[in-house]
Amino acid sequence: MLLFLFRLLSKLPLPALHALGATLGEMAWWTSASYRNRLRDNIRRAGFPDQLKSAIREAGKSVLELPFVWCARQDRVVASASMEDWDLVQATLDANRGVIFLTPHLGCFEILAQVVSFRLPLTVLYRPPRKAALKPLIEGARARTSLALAPANLSGVRMLLKAVKQGGAIGLLPDQVPQQGEGVWADFFGKPAYTMTLPAKLQQMTGAPILLAYAERLPHGKGFVLRFVPFTHTLGDTPAQQARAINAAMEELIARCPSQYFWSYNRYKTPAGAASPTQQEEAK
Repeated sequence: MLLFLFRLLSKLPLPALHALGATLGEMAWWTSASYRNRLRDNIRRAGFPDQLKSAIREAGKSVLELPFVWCARQDRVVASASMEDWDLVQATLDANRGVIFLTPHLGCFEILAQVVSFRLPLTVLYRPPRKAALKPLIEGARARTSLALAPANLSGVRMLLKAVKQGGAIGLLPDQVPQQGEGVWADFFGKPAYTMTLPAKLQQMTGAPILLAYAERLPHGKGFVLRFVPFTHTLGDTPAQQARAINAAMEELIARCPSQYFWSYNRYKTPAGAASPTQQEEAK
């Protein structure tokens, strides 16, 4: 049923989906207190309270653009996105050292992987969605391009490592909360967040450069702009320093279009079995 609905919605033009999505975002805001509180608290903590109204609408757009991104014809999806600074990506690839793309939950991150993989083979870290009904939608959409899915386990890490060592491109969402034992606590907009250590480990093991990327949603359903930005922070020596450097880079990227960040995400949760920041400090 969900697959049928997504395919039906994918026939609509993107402006219509974004208009409906904006309304959906406002409905979610008024009908769910937990959603409302988390979104409001997170955007205020980050210092963007003036973006709240826009963020409510952009959150809804991020949901209703998914049928288009996942189920519309591939030529429609690719045509909706333009690129800036691709020469930076190409120069990095030409060095044959591989590339590690990092993007936060900003804008339409789903279209980013699809459009990049339309130009070159890309391996991305993939964690199956909690809702089983979404799995065939996501995997079916990603199978349309030269996009390999690396599961969030040891075999997936090996896939990522192999791709980079062969001079290929990989992608990760570093603001996704990792599982127990796969992260460290590092500040994210002034509050400790359990942060994955994998991106820095892969960089250290391969020497591959890190590039930041995001797909900004244009107003009135006019499409998306994919942007690529150099990673300029020093990773440091310890996992905590490295995680904080990557979080700082994500904060700077989010500040470019803060209304389009996924503020309702439970970024500050403690994974099952992991020590809280307080417990970690007490154990030192």
